[in-house]
Amino acid sequence: MDIFEYHAQKAADASRPLADRMRPRNLDEFIGQQHVVGEGALIRKAIEQDRIFSMILWGPPGCGKTTLARIIAGETDSYFVHFSAVLSGIKEIRAVIKEARDQQKLYRKRTILFVDEIHRFNKAQQDAFLHHVESGLLTLIGATTENPSFEVIAPLLSRCRVITLKMLSSEELATIVHNALKDSERGLCQMNLELEPDALSYLLRIADGDARAVLNNLEVVSSLLVSERVPSVKTEALKISLKDLEQAIQKKALVYDKSGEEHFNLISALHKSLRGSDPDAALYWLARMLAAGEDPFYIARRMVRFASEDVGNADPNALTIAMSAMEAFKFLGHPEGELALAQTAVYLATAPKSNSIYSAYGRVNNEIKNSGTLPVPFHIRNAPTRLMKDLGYSKGYKYAHDYTDAYTPQSYLPNELDDQVFYTPTDRGYEKIIKQRLEKWRRLKDKAKSESKKKA
Repeated sequence: MDIFEYHAQKAADASRPLADRMRPRNLDEFIGQQHVVGEGALIRKAIEQDRIFSMILWGPPGCGKTTLARIIAGETDSYFVHFSAVLSGIKEIRAVIKEARDQQKLYRKRTILFVDEIHRFNKAQQDAFLHHVESGLLTLIGATTENPSFEVIAPLLSRCRVITLKMLSSEELATIVHNALKDSERGLCQMNLELEPDALSYLLRIADGDARAVLNNLEVVSSLLVSERVPSVKTEALKISLKDLEQAIQKKALVYDKSGEEHFNLISALHKSLRGSDPDAALYWLARMLAAGEDPFYIARRMVRFASEDVGNADPNALTIAMSAMEAFKFLGHPEGELALAQTAVYLATAPKSNSIYSAYGRVNNEIKNSGTLPVPFHIRNAPTRLMKDLGYSKGYKYAHDYTDAYTPQSYLPNELDDQVFYTPTDRGYEKIIKQRLEKWRRLKDKAKSESKKKA
């Protein structure tokens, strides 16, 4: 490379996005995923022993899937092919197979085929390189954000090890940001920048575990700040404030702490709005929590709980709706999945309310604490052996389906609690129907008891 080519290369490197420039070059620079790359972990051992296997890296965006594949190729001196499932077809796959044969024959190099977004490959595309993965010509490393058991064909999946990668923690993202600010070769060290604590906290929160997002946002704010402001003293660092980030990213930082008081204030506001049958307030608090970076699955779990605690059998469908919303968000993610949560919030807020299940379960637990482990009545015990039958197990049991309306008066509680009533349904929603049934059955049960006493 002559002097002109050198400077051209330097200029090209400088124009690359910060997230690409700061991409780790080896395992020592790699942040996170210690369960697979830490000392003694699976991938580190495979690299050290040069025994790389085909694998599918499954994890959220920006957790290091592409980077890890490049590191594996680099540290094992393999020929690396980056393949996009979105842009490539059968023709490109055949070209890769030919190149892999040449690399093996001419240079004795293995070929690592990295397939980005492998879940987008159709069956024909996956079948095209299945045989070559099996023969060892290609070592496949697929990357996906979707569950591979649903998206990758079974024969290919059986030839690969699925490696689950985790969302990066705030501490890991903070390390990535610190490295970018202090790196003089590839990072922003020459800009002499410093993030104020609340600005750093916001930067980490909106990244949502995504290393690429945190570096992209850092690059945007640093570029704008350096072009607009110069420090009063040459050696003084340029401070990046929360306001600078808000202006650069065009998104207001909502006051929120996932583990602090505001977290509990907002979830309390959402829960009470649902209980109070106010869909407008419920939507507002839901949107506030999502905009501030709350875990959507935490919100979904709370709404599932609410469906049983505050709606219960007044509308049994509420629990199904809440569970479906959680699955819908798992399938769609941000931002499309937020509508499923919003739909559920409105449904729960406008559903008839009953805490009868919640209250009944509390009364049952109190009774168990007070009365202990009372024995099961003999007539409803299981009798799988002759000895148990001789001892009276299951004797006198009445099979409900043998009677009119599949009901016959019979005691199912321990003898000491025979008259206890734990569940008292309301007159709201579907519970009104349940109440009518129970009243009928309890009248029949009281009548049977009365007749039994007369006979005695």
